[in-house]
Amino acid sequence: MKLPQGFKDSIEDFFSRAGIPLDGFYESFDTDGEKGIRINRLKVIEDGYEKILSDLSQKTDPVTWCSSGFYTDGEPSGNDPYYHAGVYYPQEPSAMLPGEVMNVKPGDTVLDLCAAPGGKAVRMGEDLQGEGLLIANEINANRAKALLRNIERMGIENCIILNETPEKLADKLYGFFDKILIDAPCSGEGMFRRDPNAVKSWERFGPDTCIPMQKDILDSADIMLKTGGELVYSTCTFCEGEDELQIKSFMERHPGYRIVPHPEIEGVTHMPDGSMRILPHVNRGDGHFCVHLIKESGTDREYKTEKLPAYKMKRSDNYGFGKSREAMMSFLKDILTDDAYSHRKERYTRDFMVRDGNIHIMPLPEQALRGLKTVKTGLYPGEIKTTSTERLFVPSHSFALTLRDEEICEDRKVSLKRDDERLMRYLKGETIDLTEEEKAALVRNGYIVLEADVFPVGLGKVSSDGKVKNLYPKAWRIM
Repeated sequence: MKLPQGFKDSIEDFFSRAGIPLDGFYESFDTDGEKGIRINRLKVIEDGYEKILSDLSQKTDPVTWCSSGFYTDGEPSGNDPYYHAGVYYPQEPSAMLPGEVMNVKPGDTVLDLCAAPGGKAVRMGEDLQGEGLLIANEINANRAKALLRNIERMGIENCIILNETPEKLADKLYGFFDKILIDAPCSGEGMFRRDPNAVKSWERFGPDTCIPMQKDILDSADIMLKTGGELVYSTCTFCEGEDELQIKSFMERHPGYRIVPHPEIEGVTHMPDGSMRILPHVNRGDGHFCVHLIKESGTDREYKTEKLPAYKMKRSDNYGFGKSREAMMSFLKDILTDDAYSHRKERYTRDFMVRDGNIHIMPLPEQALRGLKTVKTGLYPGEIKTTSTERLFVPSHSFALTLRDEEICEDRKVSLKRDDERLMRYLKGETIDLTEEEKAALVRNGYIVLEADVFPVGLGKVSSDGKVKNLYPKAWRIM
């Protein structure tokens, strides 16, 4: 691969000062990059990883810096039923490092500031285990759509997706977050061998364009991070000015931070300042930089929810708050086991919100997001259809993907083997025929969940003659 001379000059200077061997570096750009998947821990326990990999015809080849990541032979198919069920997320192995370093815990309030397409956001959403809050922000509206789909496919419930500038978020959500991840826009030098357009982009824009943007993003993040909070900054570039020097400058402007080294993480290149790099000629992954900071002191403004008049704080509209919530809870009681219903009831009741018939389980007071462009306000379980006599709850596809097999009543689910041709027909939007045994086990004229083995993949509705009306979203169907 022909590389820009300016890139070669800067990397040779950096490698020389850092004591990193250059042998094999340029040759690595003429090899194929590593490919990988990360298994969704909301859906698969650790003991089940090997079975999933075997089903996907992959050997067990762990990514050493990610507890649920594995190298793969080739790109896993986006048409596989397990993909549609959110069992795994295709992800370049190097990109798995920041989520592991972030080490999100249930109950944390977390921000992914530059989130699309969502690989790191869904990893942090998994780590929350349904407790706490993830805000995933993407400044580009088109890329925010891909982020939304991945958040929903992977079954992340307690996530708000925003489409805002970091500066506007900082003005609204100061001192709000326990942890912030910045996977910063960068010159993309680590992507050269994976994407030929990355070289052209570097020649047009390059580090000089990216460094000021990264500085502004970091300064906004400081405003939003609580004292005692943690910040992980990463790029997919080799450029020292976007990596170590960017962080050095940030810490000079904000002296309350210190770097947390991670000597326990294997397979990466540990730098003298405590940051980490992944180098394609030394490590098994594309070029990546990652550093973990703790904010030990600062001049924070304490975040306080804005006080609004009572009528502006209502979580209801003219569809009828109480009756709409009753309709949803009645559906949940019918489709969920008693334990699952009890587990969800308190949160769904507390965080219930309805707007124009659309229901949201909103984990924040609405006024906290007032004035911000919102793509997703928590879980969207479904909508309310009003007839002349009643309000009917219509469940969403995204709700189905939050469920686990053991939460669903036996007469409300049908499990199809991953290689059952009916499952592929379902993913194409076709009507599904049931066996006599399956018909006998299912409720008629009601919603059911279709599963790929034990993994919910979508909704259907069983007719009186035992056929399943396909409710798989048109935009998600296999062509």
